[in-house]
Amino acid sequence: MASFDTAFKKQIETNPQDFINLCFKFGLTNITVLEVVTPEQPTVEMHQADTLIKALRDNQEVLVHFEFQTTDSYDPEMPLRMAGYIIRAIEVYRLPVYSNVVYLRPDAGNNDPGKFEQNLERHNISIEYQVFRLIEMDGQEILDLKSVGLIPFTPLMKRPVDMDAEQWFRRCVQTADGIDVPNKPEYLGSLAVLGNLVYDAQTILEIISEETMQQPSIVEYVAPQAREQGARETTRENILEILAIRLQPDAAETFKPTLEAIDDLQRLKRLHRAAILAESPEDFTQALNENAN
Repeated sequence: MASFDTAFKKQIETNPQDFINLCFKFGLTNITVLEVVTPEQPTVEMHQADTLIKALRDNQEVLVHFEFQTTDSYDPEMPLRMAGYIIRAIEVYRLPVYSNVVYLRPDAGNNDPGKFEQNLERHNISIEYQVFRLIEMDGQEILDLKSVGLIPFTPLMKRPVDMDAEQWFRRCVQTADGIDVPNKPEYLGSLAVLGNLVYDAQTILEIISEETMQQPSIVEYVAPQAREQGARETTRENILEILAIRLQPDAAETFKPTLEAIDDLQRLKRLHRAAILAESPEDFTQALNENAN
């Protein structure tokens, strides 16, 4: 089953140079990809880093790190999370690291400062990383560049001011369909799965059906993801409703940002049961912490 995770990782694995170019704002010509490496980050103390690309810049090996986020990160908050990734990567690979976080949903990443700071006398710490909010990126520029690895992300990017959302998605599909790639259904499937973050599955399938010959193949990518996304949204709504009924009225609003940042359906199902059993906000907070991994 296709997912957001496999969709963007597939593009990095097959088109890493496009993501190197993104990191450096398409302004460098003296950096080339060596390999996409499997991160060795611990999976208990911190989540696994999404992608590390080893590259050569001015005859020096460097790492380019990309972390993809559908929503904001609250536990831990993104600056602390990124600081952990960066320091761990430097420790493991002993190479300079260029770190980036990419926010997929339009409402995510607004408050990410792109920096972790600790301000203590003689113990100051400052770790910076680059923040990309796709909704702020010029999607037409990416289409014009024919950046193969980034085109599947364009439905989530800023569209031309004279174009509505459906017209923009149609243009993204037309451009993607014109790209020469080995597996066109898989490529369009990645665009469809990522597009499902802001477009409903039926609209996606209708447009792809009208613009390409790949509609039957795309169903296998879109339908399972759409069903799971719907199940996540329903489970979140049920949890919030239970919290509002069982606990004080503002409990649901208190926990809403944290729940919206959770994409793991099985974890949400466990939290649904915890909400039914919770006698206080502290009980549910404990359940959140116990189900953090």
